Amino acid sequence: MTPVGEWLISIAGARVVFPGRGAAPDVTALDGVTLSVAPQDFVALVGPSGCGKSTVLNLIAGLLAPTAGTVTYGGRPVTGVNTRVGYMTQKDTLLPWRTTRGNVAIAFELGARKRCDNVAERIQRYITMVGLEGFEHHYPSQLSGGMRKRVLLARTLIYEPETILMDEPFGALDAQLKLVMQGELLRIWGETRNTVVFVTHDLGEAITLADRVMIFTGRPGRIKAVQEIDIPRPRDVFSVRFSPRYAELYEMLWETLRGEVGKGENL
Repeated sequence: MTPVGEWLISIAGARVVFPGRGAAPDVTALDGVTLSVAPQDFVALVGPSGCGKSTVLNLIAGLLAPTAGTVTYGGRPVTGVNTRVGYMTQKDTLLPWRTTRGNVAIAFELGARKRCDNVAERIQRYITMVGLEGFEHHYPSQLSGGMRKRVLLARTLIYEPETILMDEPFGALDAQLKLVMQGELLRIWGETRNTVVFVTHDLGEAITLADRVMIFTGRPGRIKAVQEIDIPRPRDVFSVRFSPRYAELYEMLWETLRGEVGKGENL
């Protein structure tokens, strides 16, 4: 692992252009993005739809190469799929014909943990960690929306990635359930201390969860501001919203973001 105090993730001057199809013009998703993330950091990326937040995650994951600029992870250029990260998307990718245990076990079946001993124990450990003990043999159709998210989180964690990339993982949940999942994420992060890069449209969610919030402009995405979240941890996801500092941070970040809202489209 990269020693604490050094950057784990570094993106320098990243520009990403998606070629247009047919007569459609090229689309510049990111332009001159530079950011760094330290080990065990929890960083939130916030900005309007289409500003390239998900594109940043894809660069870190090695699923996309920048048109210009550099992406390094652990001091080395990212030139292919980055096996040191786990990726949790907003989309529900559970296999409906598999139980909770079966969905979590996919990592081992695909060979990601071929050399791991005590596979059954490891699977159970992560099912228990996300609060799904007793639901090991339930199918996705028998689970609530929040429980399905927990399965997806367990499936991401079982890889034991150094960094977790999260692309609006709770965006489809109702307000109450979102708070529950935010609390669960903070609890689990307190145990695992993974590095987390978290994409959200929700300023309140970003302030509640993150150590730093990066505000993006509308497309093409550039980093407009970086704000340290100096609210002490551990944080209660409900009571933190009544903190005077929370209100101050929200107002500052909203003033930065408000002019960007409405720019761009989903990419």
